[in-house]
Amino acid sequence: MGVNEPKQVKRAVEGFVADLAPALRDVVERLPQAAGRPLDQDVATEAFDLVTALIDVDRSHTDDELWGLIFAFGRWLPQQLARAKPDDLRRSDLLVGRAAWLDQVSPLFEILVTADRRFGTAHSRTYYDRALHLAFTVAALEAAPSRAELAAIDGLRTRMLDAMAGLPSSPLPPAGSPATAAPAGPSAPAPADAAPSEADELPPPRPIEELLAELDELVGLDSVKTEVRLVTNLLRVQQLRAERDLPTSPQSRHLVFTGNPGTGKTTVARLLAAIYRSLGVVEKGQLVETDRSGMVSGYVGQTALKVVEVADRATGGVLLIDEAYALARGGENDFGREAIDTLVKVIEDRRDELVVIAAGYPDEMAEFIGANPGLASRFPKTIFFPDYNEDELWSIFESIGEKAGYRPDEAAQAKVRAWFASVPRDKGFGNGRLARNLFEDAVARQASRVVAIDEPTDEQLTTLTGEDIAEPGDGPRHGNRG
Repeated sequence: MGVNEPKQVKRAVEGFVADLAPALRDVVERLPQAAGRPLDQDVATEAFDLVTALIDVDRSHTDDELWGLIFAFGRWLPQQLARAKPDDLRRSDLLVGRAAWLDQVSPLFEILVTADRRFGTAHSRTYYDRALHLAFTVAALEAAPSRAELAAIDGLRTRMLDAMAGLPSSPLPPAGSPATAAPAGPSAPAPADAAPSEADELPPPRPIEELLAELDELVGLDSVKTEVRLVTNLLRVQQLRAERDLPTSPQSRHLVFTGNPGTGKTTVARLLAAIYRSLGVVEKGQLVETDRSGMVSGYVGQTALKVVEVADRATGGVLLIDEAYALARGGENDFGREAIDTLVKVIEDRRDELVVIAAGYPDEMAEFIGANPGLASRFPKTIFFPDYNEDELWSIFESIGEKAGYRPDEAAQAKVRAWFASVPRDKGFGNGRLARNLFEDAVARQASRVVAIDEPTDEQLTTLTGEDIAEPGDGPRHGNRG
């Protein structure tokens, strides 16, 4: 452990106390019933509870963590820590059961939130910023923080944001604002994003909280959201260590997305590109989509040029290769293998400038990873996108209709649900694309019905009825890519 690592925890604790003690003092002056307490000690105790909970959450209690605790809190707990060593703390009960503190919002934070709502102050935001900085500083004591620790930080952040809902000082934009108006499911197919030219002025990166809130707005995908949040937290820890010239555990940022079409892979990839930009992993944050046809040529010497060309457009952002397994298929004279070999070289040459996400069906993606010895180490993490269930498909259908100005009545809802239940969940099941196709088919049927009505009312023009929904077994069956 470097000599500066425990000092970083001490500085983070001192910053926590220095900023929160005046905030709490202001609250005490406004709420006399809270008077008479030693405020600096209260805030230091809060920081101690947070740090020890994070150390205890994975039950590892490493030397690095315990030295950080000793350095940071020796002045606040001299009897327990002033002359202690890590083994002394392990033999004591100081850390026993500490992780439970993370299970709910702390009373001190609730006091600050209450004061903010009553008096228009922003003390809970001060707590939020300082608590997350302290939490990431603790996680950064180790080159490879545990999954449990990263998940605990995410839970801490989520609970604080929930408690701050509606406050002007909340890091999240108000509900319904454009920043949080994410699609409920996969968006309609769109052309690949072009990388901004050097002459274009990039907008400022979006705050991580906004991007994660947009991720949360997506229907379903709970396991996907968890993985994206853990990836985000790990990157933030690595960023802290890099800023302090500390060693980091080598982690490839390239990913494999597996799952059926229409499960939101492109939407999540676009959010990840923005997250990577906000964290400084990439410079521009654009998403460029391609597939075999965009990378493979039928002529000698042209495939490598096509791969480099698409990589040029994606450099500074994320390259999403849809149906990447198709590159590994073909006969003896096929150039797909050349595309893979060139891709591996491009990934290595641009490892600090480009992130690649390879997407496709689960079984076939194993074939892609096995096509070149360099792929397994460069794509170590796979995120699986499950099929949507019937309730989730209905939510997507309803959300698409709401955005388009249509409202299904009860009969339409019943037929939509029956239609989704009738579609076989086989390979290639269309998921969100299926919901979009069914909605577009319903709008076309509704238009044919309404056109025969003399002077239809606004309600008739915007209502989808049971007549407008295809019978189970009829209509669109599979969606497009996603």
